[in-house]
Amino acid sequence: MEPASEASASVAFGRFRVLPHRRELLVDGRPIKLGGRAFDVLMALIEARGAVVSKGALMTRVWPDRIVEENSLQAQIAALRTIFGAERGLIRTVSGRGYQFTGEIRILSPGTDDRADAGVAAAEPAPPPTNLSEAISELIGRDDELAEILNLAAAHRLVTLTGAGGIGKTRLALAMARELRQHFADGVWLAEFSPLSDPGLVPTTVASAVGLEFGTGEVSAQRVAQALADRRLLLVLDTCEHVITAAAAIAEAVLRAGSAVRIITTSREPLRAEGEWVYPVPPLAVPAADAEDDDLTRYGAVRLFVERARATEPHFVPGLRLMTMIAAICRRLDGIPLAIELAAARASALGIEELAARLDDRFHLLTGGRRTALPRHQTLRATLDWSYELLAEPKRAILRYLSVFAGGFSLAAAAAVLASPEIPLSKVVDGLSNLVAKSLVAAEVDGPVTRYRLLDTTRSYALEKLVEAGDREQLARSHAEYYRDLFERAEAEWDTRPTAEWLADYGRQIDDLRAALDWAFSPRGNASVGLALTVAAVPLWFQLSLVDECLGWVERALAALEMTPGRDARRRMQLHAALGWLQMYATARLESSTAAWRTALRLAEELADTDYQLRALWALWADRTNHAEFREALTLANQFRSLSAHAGNVADQLVGDRMTGASLHFLGNQAGARECIERMLGRYTTPVSRSHAVRFQFDQRVTARITLARVLWLQGLADQALREVKSNIEHAVSVNHTLSLCNALAQAACPIALLVGDFAMAERYTAMLRNHTGKNTLDVWRAYADCFDGERLIRCGDLDTGLSLLLPAVDELWRAGFVQYHAAFVIALALGLVRAGRAADARVTIDEAIERCERTGESWALAELHRARGKALLSGRATGADQAAEVVFLQSLDIAREQKVLSWELRAATSFARVRRDQGRSADAAALLQSVYDRFTEGFDTADLKAAKSLLDALR
Repeated sequence: MEPASEASASVAFGRFRVLPHRRELLVDGRPIKLGGRAFDVLMALIEARGAVVSKGALMTRVWPDRIVEENSLQAQIAALRTIFGAERGLIRTVSGRGYQFTGEIRILSPGTDDRADAGVAAAEPAPPPTNLSEAISELIGRDDELAEILNLAAAHRLVTLTGAGGIGKTRLALAMARELRQHFADGVWLAEFSPLSDPGLVPTTVASAVGLEFGTGEVSAQRVAQALADRRLLLVLDTCEHVITAAAAIAEAVLRAGSAVRIITTSREPLRAEGEWVYPVPPLAVPAADAEDDDLTRYGAVRLFVERARATEPHFVPGLRLMTMIAAICRRLDGIPLAIELAAARASALGIEELAARLDDRFHLLTGGRRTALPRHQTLRATLDWSYELLAEPKRAILRYLSVFAGGFSLAAAAAVLASPEIPLSKVVDGLSNLVAKSLVAAEVDGPVTRYRLLDTTRSYALEKLVEAGDREQLARSHAEYYRDLFERAEAEWDTRPTAEWLADYGRQIDDLRAALDWAFSPRGNASVGLALTVAAVPLWFQLSLVDECLGWVERALAALEMTPGRDARRRMQLHAALGWLQMYATARLESSTAAWRTALRLAEELADTDYQLRALWALWADRTNHAEFREALTLANQFRSLSAHAGNVADQLVGDRMTGASLHFLGNQAGARECIERMLGRYTTPVSRSHAVRFQFDQRVTARITLARVLWLQGLADQALREVKSNIEHAVSVNHTLSLCNALAQAACPIALLVGDFAMAERYTAMLRNHTGKNTLDVWRAYADCFDGERLIRCGDLDTGLSLLLPAVDELWRAGFVQYHAAFVIALALGLVRAGRAADARVTIDEAIERCERTGESWALAELHRARGKALLSGRATGADQAAEVVFLQSLDIAREQKVLSWELRAATSFARVRRDQGRSADAAALLQSVYDRFTEGFDTADLKAAKSLLDALR
């Protein structure tokens, strides 16, 4: 199309005419008031000739040289759609891309007088008759649904839109009717049944809506049908649920009488009429709780909230934090348009934060709908009252009882919890089916078993009714006992069923587990049920890595157990084991963890429970390892191997090999460590149930490969170590076990990335570690992440920021007694202090670490500690510093050679060679360094080998 600035240009589409030279829009020949920005948007879309125009391009065209919010463009689009009315579909939103003009454009002859043009437009055929009012506001977030319904209506003569109250059935039906108006010569007609209390008035209401006049005699469904038999029209029957039999009767009669009539109905349940096709209207799209989305307005629910909030406060432009809160509000309101509109109307008075905080009282909060709205749409409670009052009492009771379920539930669960002498199983099944049909319960077909749930708003309403009826305590007890039995079955199965299958069955029960525990430990609850349920649910919490949540319930259960007569020893053992496990990675609780495991071991020995003895021995080994007491850890590993061999469990014996290998690694015996780990990996088969991740905290193959990667790097096999790290992280991600992944990141991926000098990799892996520890109570690994970031920043030259991270994190780990990797962090800290000109502080730090390592037997990083001490001595520039440093570098070389750790030997040789060079002994320096360098077979792209090669080249 030529530019719109040409005076002769004139464009028509449907009943609309654009006169660009006058910047005027005519509708049915009459000029319509249109703002300049909206006119520019319209012309940009028309000129694109059906192509999608991006939002950015439109904003640049309409607001050149200005930065504006996207909502300014949305306001102009909304203004155009309001003018287009029933033809609002002329402007189509293309999600994520922009907008598209869909009208059929005609270029009118130039030179025509404007008044003549108006006359031509006015002479076009009048649109078909209708009693529909023009759309006043934009239908938001329903483009996909509208398209689906239009397709259904094109293929079928009777389409019923079903859904919960406030879901938007009527608005969708009316929007569809306006879209289809041009296809029905005899018009589109709306019959509203909301005011009716007598089903006998349904035929009269339809006749009146269409404009039929019968004179005298009864107005029956058959009489109306015959009168419409030859007409080509679309009939909308709105709000049929309370007159559903009469509505179904007239729909069938009309369809049988003639073939040209089409019918759209809205109802909270299907009509069950012949030829009916049902479209369940879904809630508006809402972002998931963990969605990381920069554009939350692409979700219909959020966009509706923002638009309605702007209607009361035009300057409402929420930032990311408020948008995240709005998304959470929309989720809690289940994406129900009416509830969202009521909430948005309250936002200007309360503010978003207060609104979110008060949603638990939603029925008092969400009132004050449009004054002209039907009474049932003026408050959220009235909407649900309408549906509730239409139920017979047995169905009301079942709806009330179902509110005890906090999440999805199966028919078997409903039957077990609800069935009683007063409500037999047959009535539960029939009632549940009826409530699904009436859109009060949602059915979710996901796999072989259909699951059901109440929308959060419906559940809140039904729960109020349950309390009013005085039945809550009885139902809560039945509910808690059912889930106790369910999770005891889960506990028995987790050691034999594949993990993915087990989690698919039991992971989805987490909300009802929480609800059952809330009741069981409440003043009116039953602590015995709560204790049993807590113990039985521990495997689920472990598999889902819900550390903080599990810890809270276990502590609560132990407190309740202390008040229970008899204090069941097995329950105490199980709860203390869980407590010890959960406290292992919280820096403030490590000592409590040790005490809990010692109690668990004592009780397991008294009960002769081999399984829990092994769990406790493993945990105490891990505790000694975390405290860097590696000689004690090796003793505990040998005890574990002996007990598992006596029990005859080969898999547990191999876990013992892994424990032994890890202890030998830290004690400086890398060859022995590698032998143990490779034997374990060669023979160990991961149980399909992944039960070892609960019994021994981590996926055992992932944990073994951590030690293997570290050993490989120490032995000078950097490329193999990196491949092991990458493969292990991929495997840890694939098994979907957060603790195993965090362990692999903290103990191997992050440190080895730093050891090879790949700072981009180190930054990436540390970010992964932070992301996962931030979601759980894993502050030990959070402190690790601070250490890794601190070391990386120091080595990249940002000394101040790096030391400000590294110093407090190292101190926190030391005070917590979590010093497994302390030697490596001390090395990074000392070298940072040296670079910052604090050589004296560095020497003190290093000397303390060397003394501790010699006392405890920790030797794996001893060579590097001595090298760092040598660098600190050199930095001090004291008299005789070169000779003192030379002695220390020789010590480092001797330790590295004795332990056969080639990577530490290379570092020591490189530092020593620099001293020899500075002494004028370049030939000796080159000979020493070359002898070490030549023993490497891989890793030549790592920082250490590059530095050694560069020094060798300079020495030559």
